[in-house]
Amino acid sequence: MSFPAVSAMFPCYNDAATIGKLVDDVHGALEPLVEAIEVIVVNDGSSDESAEVLDALAADREWLRVFHHPKNRGYGGALISGFGAARHEWIFYTDGDAQYDATEAALLVKVAQDAAADGTPVDIVQGWKIGRGDPWHRKVIGRVYHRVVKLLFRLPVRDTDCDFRLFRRDLVTNRPLTSTTGVICVEMMHSFTRQGARFVETPVHHYARPSGRSQFFRLPAISRSAIGLAQLWWRVMVRER
Repeated sequence: MSFPAVSAMFPCYNDAATIGKLVDDVHGALEPLVEAIEVIVVNDGSSDESAEVLDALAADREWLRVFHHPKNRGYGGALISGFGAARHEWIFYTDGDAQYDATEAALLVKVAQDAAADGTPVDIVQGWKIGRGDPWHRKVIGRVYHRVVKLLFRLPVRDTDCDFRLFRRDLVTNRPLTSTTGVICVEMMHSFTRQGARFVETPVHHYARPSGRSQFFRLPAISRSAIGLAQLWWRVMVRER
């Protein structure tokens, strides 16, 4: 039995070296399993050759839709654009830097199918990283970050910052997301929880970044995230309650 239609989405920022393979990998993995598939890439103001690579890919892949931000809007801004462009019942997304294996999107579909067959359909299949393919200091920062946000926002998931998710599109249309930084992942998990979404979690692989540099593990980005987290906490944990 095939799975409902899926919009597979990638945010892309200076990922010219990796985005092409990810696009083809996710389409090849999901196309046999789902009723229909589109792949969406949001080029978030990249300064490398990402725009040219993506336009060349889209020229001979009718299932690929590319959106270009003239200026960088941040990780959350790219996700919001991609989610807003999605046309299918389910959305899968992961990052454009190839730290996750896009073919493992098929694992998330299978988990959702198995849950439905057991009479317990789910709204989101959330990955959790098998190890972490980053230097030790990023592992430490990531672990501390997860524990802090899990406590502050009362999140039910094992790995909040695992950006490898399959979820029903109405979760982001019924309650639109607003964060334009990496804080969007916390907002997303909190929003889905508040909507009573049914979660199931599954392990996925995480690899060393094959090219480029992470934008998150820099002091300005960390500072913006800290401010964004504080603002989000005040809004959703204090004002909304």
